[in-house]
Amino acid sequence: MSMNITSPSSSSSFPSTLHWLSPLPLPPSTTTTTSTTSSKPTRSFCLQATAHQPTQPATTDLSPPSVKYSNGDQTLLSLLRQRKTEQAWTHYSQSPHLPTPTCLSRLVAQLSYQSTPQSLSRARSIVTRLRDERQLHRLDANSLGLLASTSAKSGHTLYASSLIKSMLRTGYLPHVKAWSAVVSRLATESPSESISLFDSVTRRVRRFTDPSIVADSKPDTAAYNAVLNACANLGDKSKFLKLFDEMHEWGCEADVLTYNVMIKLCARADRKDLIVFVLERIIEKRIRFCMTTLHSLVAAYVGFDDLETAEKIVQSMREGRNDLCKILRDAYLEDLKRAKEDDDDENYAYDGEDDDEEEDMKDTKESSLNKIDDIVFEKLLPNSIEPCSEPPLLPKVYAPNSRIYTTLMKGYMKAGRVTDTVKTLEAMRHQDDKASHPDNVTYTTVVSAFVKAGLMDRAREVLAEMTRIHVPANRITYNILLKGYCQQLQIDKAKELLREMAEDAGIKPDVVSYNILIDGCILIDDSAGALAFFNEMREQGITPTKISYTTLMKAFAFSGQPKLANKVFDEMLRDPRVKVDLVAWNMLVEGYCRLGLVEEAKKVIQRMKENGFYPNVSTYGSLANGIALARKPGEALLLWKEIKERCEMKKEGENQYSDSPPLPPPLKPDEGLLDTLADICVRAAFFKKALEIVACMEENGIPPNKTKYKKIYVEMHSRMFTSKHASQARQDRRVEKKRAAEAFKFWLGLPNSYYGSEWDYGSNDR
Repeated sequence: MSMNITSPSSSSSFPSTLHWLSPLPLPPSTTTTTSTTSSKPTRSFCLQATAHQPTQPATTDLSPPSVKYSNGDQTLLSLLRQRKTEQAWTHYSQSPHLPTPTCLSRLVAQLSYQSTPQSLSRARSIVTRLRDERQLHRLDANSLGLLASTSAKSGHTLYASSLIKSMLRTGYLPHVKAWSAVVSRLATESPSESISLFDSVTRRVRRFTDPSIVADSKPDTAAYNAVLNACANLGDKSKFLKLFDEMHEWGCEADVLTYNVMIKLCARADRKDLIVFVLERIIEKRIRFCMTTLHSLVAAYVGFDDLETAEKIVQSMREGRNDLCKILRDAYLEDLKRAKEDDDDENYAYDGEDDDEEEDMKDTKESSLNKIDDIVFEKLLPNSIEPCSEPPLLPKVYAPNSRIYTTLMKGYMKAGRVTDTVKTLEAMRHQDDKASHPDNVTYTTVVSAFVKAGLMDRAREVLAEMTRIHVPANRITYNILLKGYCQQLQIDKAKELLREMAEDAGIKPDVVSYNILIDGCILIDDSAGALAFFNEMREQGITPTKISYTTLMKAFAFSGQPKLANKVFDEMLRDPRVKVDLVAWNMLVEGYCRLGLVEEAKKVIQRMKENGFYPNVSTYGSLANGIALARKPGEALLLWKEIKERCEMKKEGENQYSDSPPLPPPLKPDEGLLDTLADICVRAAFFKKALEIVACMEENGIPPNKTKYKKIYVEMHSRMFTSKHASQARQDRRVEKKRAAEAFKFWLGLPNSYYGSEWDYGSNDR
């Protein structure tokens, strides 16, 4: 939910009349004539902004009438009233004491309204100072709420979320426009956190029996749309239904955006059959229609890779038809018909009985889940149970706009249909309606289609045309082109484009631009070039991200310079703006393993564990490759022991006591890891361990490469145990190993001697 605030001098979305539920403590300098004393600390329990007067937050006066302003506070207040925010900040910074609550709230509100990185940093510094000095109660709910919503819109979503939670903990009730803006941003970035924040606010609001007290904090339709979007992004159908039913409790009515989100939920749930009923529900309930619904429909069918139906929607709009519901119903019936024909063909081709118990259990589980889904959607879309015989008509005719065309073009691009992408662009150019003309997003989609097809010259032609017709390319357009040149190993052209981007187009490259170039240098094995781009990025004042560091580490790791990769890693550890993750640790392990430096790699893995990171399949895969390169089969046995324990961790974890230390997460090995370990064991004649590994492969649905292992055995071990000159003692020692070899030959299908069933897989073969 975004807020539209006009000006700090005009009416604001956050009204300033405040409703006190308990008195706010007075500043230390304030004198009061009250005779009432209390042993309880004087702090604000709850502050609620109300909507009686449309005054902007900067004019809020929180000081009691008895407060006397010092000369410094009067100067600061005067500057704030004149909207001289920069001078007010300077005066605040130079003041040795804290200003009054009125001045602080005004200053935070005006800095938040400016919404620049510098102003938001200044506002946050005030909040941090007050929090450290336990004086956060000096700020009113409006200023904190405005800072939270502006921070969310500026991309500082986690800070905004923590600020709203802090307000709740300290007794403030934020305005719905403030907290719903944060919920809206979290819905995309962290849907689970979005739902949690929504629940926290509504739980607090429910505590008050007087609805007038919480009138401006209770959720509205926009807030519900934000949290429903989070549910749709998670695919959480049950929570979606629960929240949808709660809307009436708060006096909220579902609007067209609510049903647009429902279209997304149907797409996430793979229920293409229900999309038409969402559209019909909107029409039946006479909800005000908008173009975003039609865009959501096209996007949903593109997401299903059903470009045929998406094309039908766009074509019907071009033809001025309003029977879209009938078109979608007919399209679904055609899908059913095709699916039935495919099933009939499969049943005809299969002659036999399916007695696979595991498959039957899987089908039963899927059937149960489908029943739950059916119950949810029957409540959300009751019209889907008994649809009307005649599909309803759209309230009026709608022509496709550039956003709808561009969405269809993205579907063409994804499917590799470059010709159709270009044809759509040409069709848009000749539309009479200016809303249908291509914009920079449309042209960027065409550029992306050409880049994906490797047609860089065509992509540059589109960029030149954008310049000619005055449709400005943005940073995303240039980054796509940069990536295309890097994928084509044309780093010189990428460097030239970077110069054009900065000097000719006036677009400053960002961290994504440089990450693309660093990655491009890796493709041509140019670690020096990668380092040069990294340093240039920092010289330009661009902060490296986690991806920047790990990509540079990758450059050094792949070029056989693990010590330099380690130096980059150490610098990443020292950077407070970046949090080291498992990807960075794995890249460090990879650097040593590529040179067969197994001991150094194992030391890194030990450091990982000490820092709370557990090795994953990628970590073990790198170590296995390093062991193979170093030809240390004994290390492979130790590694396999650890992997086997991690694979069995799930069963042990079920019986773990709550007070016991946390266990590493269970591991599901992949084909590359197990194949490498099996290869090492076969070459080293550890046949019993090789059989254990191939058994693990089969348990995880990975078909072992018998042909490869058979070839290795024949080439390396076909003459094992054939010496007639070995002593009896030596022959006795290798009996167990010989029996393991015979078992392995039996598994391979090679000629072997009979071995007894009493052979023990658990005994040692070394």
